[in-house]
Amino acid sequence: MSSTVLWFRRDLRLRDHPALHAAADAADRVVGLFVLDPALWEGAGPARRAWLAACLEALDESMGGRLVLRYGDPAREVPAVAGAVGAAEVHVSGECTPYGMRRDRRVAEALGEVSLVPTGTPYAVDPGRVRNKAGEPYRVFTPFSRAWRDVPVEPPQQAPDVAWAGSDLDDADARARLAAAADGDGPDLPAVGEDAAVERWRAFVADDLADYAQARDLPAADRTSRMSPYLRFGVVHPRQLLHQVRSHRGEGRHSYETELAWREFYADVLLHHPDSAWRDLRPLDLDYDEPGDPVEAWRRGETGFPIVDAGMRQLAHQGWMHNRVRMITASFLTKDLHVWWPVGARHFLDHLTDGDLASNNHGWQWVAGTGTDAAPYFRVFNPVTQGIRFDPSGDYVRRWVPELEHLAGAAAHEPWKHAEGYDHGYPEPIVDHADERREALARYDRARA
Repeated sequence: MSSTVLWFRRDLRLRDHPALHAAADAADRVVGLFVLDPALWEGAGPARRAWLAACLEALDESMGGRLVLRYGDPAREVPAVAGAVGAAEVHVSGECTPYGMRRDRRVAEALGEVSLVPTGTPYAVDPGRVRNKAGEPYRVFTPFSRAWRDVPVEPPQQAPDVAWAGSDLDDADARARLAAAADGDGPDLPAVGEDAAVERWRAFVADDLADYAQARDLPAADRTSRMSPYLRFGVVHPRQLLHQVRSHRGEGRHSYETELAWREFYADVLLHHPDSAWRDLRPLDLDYDEPGDPVEAWRRGETGFPIVDAGMRQLAHQGWMHNRVRMITASFLTKDLHVWWPVGARHFLDHLTDGDLASNNHGWQWVAGTGTDAAPYFRVFNPVTQGIRFDPSGDYVRRWVPELEHLAGAAAHEPWKHAEGYDHGYPEPIVDHADERREALARYDRARA
């Protein structure tokens, strides 16, 4: 009987998996392999490790315990597994991150005569496919999104019948590392696995999609889909979501489709500008402050600005943060504390279960004013007015900042206005926002000049 290898990466599912279909068509038996790459594993924070471990455990269970796990350099581990089962091909979902493409080139070279076969990508529309009329990639979101919406997307596929093989090739070291990550003191994780993701998605579509355009900005309401952790490791494919969203009508559908488009836009930008992973897409000669005690207060959620602190504490507790609050906390770090955005981007990637390099780092640049937005220098979020506008009841702040539970309604956003505001140990603001806004704009003016 012939065997082939399916090397899982950011595609930890069986449904709607083009590379799995290609592998199943290529041979009688398929070896499902996941390699814990030290280059990615050792630099990951506890939240990402714990979420990856949980997703792999769920995938293994759906495969009847036949997932092969290895720890080490993929350029060594993938050829070893392919050679052990006599595979002529190794099937993968195509990659578009700078490291992922470099890794795949090394693995393809190490495989020799064994073919590395990419089919599909983690995106509904493969990065690099959307171009303007001149054949150039887009650098601005709105025209990209219009063109992206016009690209036909194939309907999702069901999981094929697969004869899994190769469980005797497992690596005890990899299993032990994943078990330790799962047992650590990590954040509260979502329900895990494809079925849990589908159940969450169906509930969102039934209850919240129609009002998504209005409710998505309200962190206390919890009306977002919460699909981002599942998308991070490909427990669901965005094509599955897009296919269902497009069967609905209304403003909610358009808004959710736009959020998916942002994810795909940032992947496209990273493909064409790999240096933008950790450098400014639109460099400005800005003056930055060195990270110090104020940044540590930001990380702990002790800045004295309630909406900022609520978001940072939610991140630490859940490994997730509401998107509106991500923008507020990022603006505070870059424009109130005047720190270069990679400091915050690394902290987010360490703690987010949905920490995606392209979306996270380009989102940070968008806020910082050095990314895909052509004129963002004047955008400095006021953390107080943002809190009052998007958390008018104060429920989000009170949930994550118990020192302010005694302040009713919007009073939780301005404890300095109430005699009892600091009775339970909440810190006073570490900066004056009005002063820092003026300073941020002055620095931008100097850089633009």
